[in-house]
Amino acid sequence: MQHKIGMVRDKNTSVKEFRELVQEIAGLMVYEITRNLSLSEIQVETPVAPTTARTLAGKKLAVVPVLRAGLGMVDGILQIVPNAKVGHIGLYRNPETLEPVEYYCKLPQDIGERDVFVLDPMLATGGSAAAAISLVKERGGQKISLVCLIAAPEGIKKVHAAHPEVDIFIAAVDSHLNDHGYIVPGLGDAGDRLFGTK
Repeated sequence: MQHKIGMVRDKNTSVKEFRELVQEIAGLMVYEITRNLSLSEIQVETPVAPTTARTLAGKKLAVVPVLRAGLGMVDGILQIVPNAKVGHIGLYRNPETLEPVEYYCKLPQDIGERDVFVLDPMLATGGSAAAAISLVKERGGQKISLVCLIAAPEGIKKVHAAHPEVDIFIAAVDSHLNDHGYIVPGLGDAGDRLFGTK
């Protein structure tokens, strides 16, 4: 995973490679983010003999990318957990207040019954991530985790202050934010790099 993080950081990585790497890293993170899901035992018949196997204990999953950069993580996760439902949250930053503003939120109707993974590749100031988690809670979500590729300590602190019960899964924690709110060393604007709009 750290090898792939190094590759996504490289400014010379092409859009195609960047997309593929973000998906691959998200897919690798699934093993950690689902580690504590409950399992139950079931009986199965192998071609040789009956045996006891393990299955998810009635848990249902939802992945909720924060638009637009979170979209880059969805397919990597769905390759491992293909039955997860997908919601979407759209936020933009008000240029005057710098606060996140909701412009779109569509979640599965049974969000309260699901383990919810909010996807946002970059946890910088934490404002958008905290707002996205609040939107999921307002619509009934209870068991929520945040999944990020790279985070700054400032963003981690803000999310933990607003939502102390939310687990945050991060592939790399960087040094700090610069004067423009970018993670240092970071990887630049994940959305622009994913969609070739830089």
